[in-house]
Amino acid sequence: MSTTTMTSTVLTALAPPGQPDISYHPDYEKYQARIARRLQEGNLPKSIPEGFPEKLTGDLVWEGQTVADTYNWTYVLSSEHLAEIDRAVTYFKGLGKPLGAISQETFPLPTLHAELRRLSAELHTGHGFFVLRGLKVDDHSREENVIIYAGVSAHVAPQRGRQDHKFNGEKADVVLTHIKDLTSSSTNGLIGSPAYTTDKQVFHTDSGDIVSLMALETSADGGASKLASTWRVYNEIASTRPDLIHTLSEDWDMEVFEKSDISDKPYTKRPLLFHFPATDTKPERIALQYARRYFVGFGALPRNPQIPPITEAQAEALDTLHFLGDKFCVNTDFQKGDIQYINNLAIFHARDGFTDTPEKRRHLLRLWLRDPENAWESPKVLDWRWDQLYKNITPESQVFPLEPYIRSASNKGR
Repeated sequence: MSTTTMTSTVLTALAPPGQPDISYHPDYEKYQARIARRLQEGNLPKSIPEGFPEKLTGDLVWEGQTVADTYNWTYVLSSEHLAEIDRAVTYFKGLGKPLGAISQETFPLPTLHAELRRLSAELHTGHGFFVLRGLKVDDHSREENVIIYAGVSAHVAPQRGRQDHKFNGEKADVVLTHIKDLTSSSTNGLIGSPAYTTDKQVFHTDSGDIVSLMALETSADGGASKLASTWRVYNEIASTRPDLIHTLSEDWDMEVFEKSDISDKPYTKRPLLFHFPATDTKPERIALQYARRYFVGFGALPRNPQIPPITEAQAEALDTLHFLGDKFCVNTDFQKGDIQYINNLAIFHARDGFTDTPEKRRHLLRLWLRDPENAWESPKVLDWRWDQLYKNITPESQVFPLEPYIRSASNKGR
C-alpha cells in the first residue's frame, strides 16, 4: 500500500473590524488571558439567570471518561438484521419509486424496527447518542448504501431535513449531503466550512433535531468523532462561571448562511442556549444551538463585516464551550459502515483533523432527521429555521446526491 499522504492547507478567514482576537481554531493561551482580563475587570453576574436550573440531572449528564462504565452506545447488527436490511433494499428497489419515498413502509424491517424505535427513545430521553455497527458498505453500490442509510434511519426518525435548497443550480430539496475533503479540487477557493477539508471541526451543533453520519470510509489516520453532553457542560459553567450562562442565553448576532425562499436575512438575533421549564408532559430541559464559524468565519466565508462584531464576553463563551466540550467528550470510535445518531439539541460534537491516502479517504454521508413522536420542543425563535429544514418536503422533491459537492451554506459561490 502506498504511504503517500494527501494534505490540505488549513483555511483561515480574515476577521472583521472590531472583532476580538479570536479565530475558528481555539487558542488556549488567548482563552486563559481573556478569562483573567474579564475576571479582573469584575462586575460579572454571580448567579445564573432567573428560572434556569442550578444543576441538571439524568442520563444526559455524562462525561467521556466514565460514560462507557454505564452505557454501551454501540448497537451491533446481527446477521439476521443484515439479511433483513438486504431484503428491504430489494423490496424498495422493486417498487420503482424515487428515493424520497423511502419510509418505514417502503423499507420494511419487521424485527429490527422495535430496536430502532427503542434507540430513538434513547436519543430523546436517554444518553442522547448511539452508533449502529456492522453494515457491509463494500457489498453494495453507492445508491444501495444511500437506500440502506435512509431506510434504516426512517425507523429511527421518519422526517428527513433539507440540507440545501438547490442542486446543480436548480431549486431542490437536498436531504443527503457528503462530508469529504474537497480541497484538492478546483473548488478549493469556494470552501467556507471545515467539513470539506482535512482540518479539525471544533465543537458545534448542526441544525435540527437529530444529526446522523454514515461512514462509507474512514481516514488513514485521525478524524476521531467527539461528542459532548451539553448538560454536563452547562452544569460546569453554571457552577463556576454563572455570568457565561447569561451571555449564552442572551441574543447574539448570528450570520445566516442558509439563504432560501423562506429566509434571505444576512443575520439573526438569537440566544445560543435555551431553557425549557418543566410542564405536565415534559421535563425541564436545556438546549444548545450554535456553530463557531457563524461568529468568526472560516476559509472563503469570513464573518460579514456588516454584522456587528462579537463581544469579549461572547468570545470567552465560545472558547468555554469548546474547551469544556473537549474536556468532557467521548470518542465514539467511528468505523467504516457505522451510522452515528446524536440528539442535536442535547449533544454537541467535533472532529479531529485527519490524513487521507489515495487508497483510504474519509467519506461520510449525513442526514438531518426528526422523529415527531419523540421530538423535543424546539426554540420558538428558531421556528423559521425549522421551517427551512422540514417544511413542504415531498417524496418527489427530495434529492440524494450520490457524489460530494459543497452545499450552498458552505460555498462562497452560492
